[in-house]
Amino acid sequence: MPDLERMMKRQQVLADFGALANRSQDLDNILAEACRLVGEALGTGRAKILEILHAERQLLVRAGVGWDPGIAGKLRMPMEEHSSETFAIEAAEPVVSQDIAKEDRFEVPPFMKEAGVVALVNVPVFRPGGQPFGLLQVDATEPRDFGEDDIQFLRTYANILGPVIDRLLVVSTLRSTEERFRLTVESALDYAILLSDPQDRITDWLPGAEAVFGWTAEEAVGQPAAITFTPEDRESGQDRWETETARKEGVAPNVRWHIRKDGRRVFIEGSTRALRDPDGTLLGFLKIGQDVTERREAAERLRESEERFRQFGEASSDLIWVRDAETLQIEYLSPAFEAIYGESRETVLSGDTLQRWADLIHPDDQKRALSMIHQVRAGERVMNAFRIVRPSDGETRWIENTDFPLLDDAGRVQRVAGIAKDVTEARMSAARLEVLVHELQHRSRNLLGVITSVASKTLGDEGASSGFQARLQALSRAQGLLSRFGSDTAEVGALVRAELEAHTEVGMPKVVVSGPKVLLTARQVQNFSLALHELTTNAVKYGALRDGTGQLSVTWTVDRDEKDQRRLTLDWIESGVDLPSGTAVRRGYGRHLIERALSYALRARTEFVLGEDGVRCRIQLPFE
Repeated sequence: MPDLERMMKRQQVLADFGALANRSQDLDNILAEACRLVGEALGTGRAKILEILHAERQLLVRAGVGWDPGIAGKLRMPMEEHSSETFAIEAAEPVVSQDIAKEDRFEVPPFMKEAGVVALVNVPVFRPGGQPFGLLQVDATEPRDFGEDDIQFLRTYANILGPVIDRLLVVSTLRSTEERFRLTVESALDYAILLSDPQDRITDWLPGAEAVFGWTAEEAVGQPAAITFTPEDRESGQDRWETETARKEGVAPNVRWHIRKDGRRVFIEGSTRALRDPDGTLLGFLKIGQDVTERREAAERLRESEERFRQFGEASSDLIWVRDAETLQIEYLSPAFEAIYGESRETVLSGDTLQRWADLIHPDDQKRALSMIHQVRAGERVMNAFRIVRPSDGETRWIENTDFPLLDDAGRVQRVAGIAKDVTEARMSAARLEVLVHELQHRSRNLLGVITSVASKTLGDEGASSGFQARLQALSRAQGLLSRFGSDTAEVGALVRAELEAHTEVGMPKVVVSGPKVLLTARQVQNFSLALHELTTNAVKYGALRDGTGQLSVTWTVDRDEKDQRRLTLDWIESGVDLPSGTAVRRGYGRHLIERALSYALRARTEFVLGEDGVRCRIQLPFE
């Protein structure tokens, strides 16, 4: 091709590429077209552009023409020290190889050899400022002597390509930044962001402002920014003060109640900032504020709650305390501490508060009291009592403590807390009362013994006197059980076993006694124990316990009657008994007591049946 024609063609390539670069914003498209044009201009039909990936120390074949589809945009290769590409980048000038088979300056990547490349020229591409972007590489599949005119053309081409690449990369970065900014601004719906002109009329109303204040952009733009201020703030001139302060000082705080379109109020924490151009001319104002209404109201509720807790703690005669679960340091200690422990709060709240508290506990109770704290720390709720020795008067006092964990939203123990009271007087009263009850029970049994003795002396030991004495002894046993169970209750099973043991040595398997733990009141116990006495003595004289040949089953359950009230149902069942003649018609005191007295005194229902092989009795007693 004549030199003039070749020169004109290359000028046309440069013009075509310049036109493309002016109208296109697609970097990949421009680079691909640049490869096509340069391949045609040099007559090789094969060219590529390699981009330096600095972080990875690699080269990416960013675009190419005349190469397999798996090369352009996909192939990466390391920037090895002896590669032709690295050699050209470090040389910062074109590098030509007329025949790579004879090349000893650098190594050629294997994929190029496999593709039949014989000759090549590498031209570095720099962005403005000298920052290397990569290489323009023209390849030939036969030996080629790239002349000076080829080299100068490629240098010119690379010098044009560098600024084009730089512009498009900057545009891409700016576009990406703007998109991220737009997405960020539009997503920040709890931030009201708006722009106003120098007269403080709204020019831009972003989605956050609509979400916070309720007006749409169409409704807000053109309105004074003061529409968001409360009537009282507009009347006092707060809106004007804010813009004037921003005008003079650059920024003004905007932390106050504002008003929404629907009339509701929102609390905003934000600022108003003056916007100026480089010569200082005021362009308008940027207003950014966060809706913190819920946070403020929650903080107010928390403050009120803490105040109520403080008032409660200070008014309570019981001690209230709270510790940090991790450090076990006391965070709150109510004033009742001083009255109960006889020590000032300031003394205990200084230093290691756990140790200072432990020092006030009686030495014999310290280990147990501290273990309770650690149990609560592990999530348990515990109640314990321990003694303290008050420093103020040296007196030993009993403290009853209820400890419980306080959990965070995730269910973890965040604090441990407790309520303590001085129960010294209550314990002393209980102890005195217990002594009195035992004494009363003792005197009652003594009185029954005296009555038994008088009856024996007066009436003798035979006949009616014997039965009378036996019933007094049954009442005495019941009194003993009442004393054992706490003076006002006795357990059904204990009553049954005590009565049987008083009259017979027959045990399992002839006698079966079973049922749940049920407590009867003192009023029920006396009549119930007499009924058990009559059943037992009758079984010993005539029934299952007479000679050991029969069997006795005494069982009881707790159920409900037709009015859904709880009741005790006891079944006394004898079997295997050879009854003497005439026994079936006998109706003595015992049967009268069971069938009549229990019904009258305790509202009980009874069934007494004297069958062929023994007595069957059912007593249904409502609970009091």
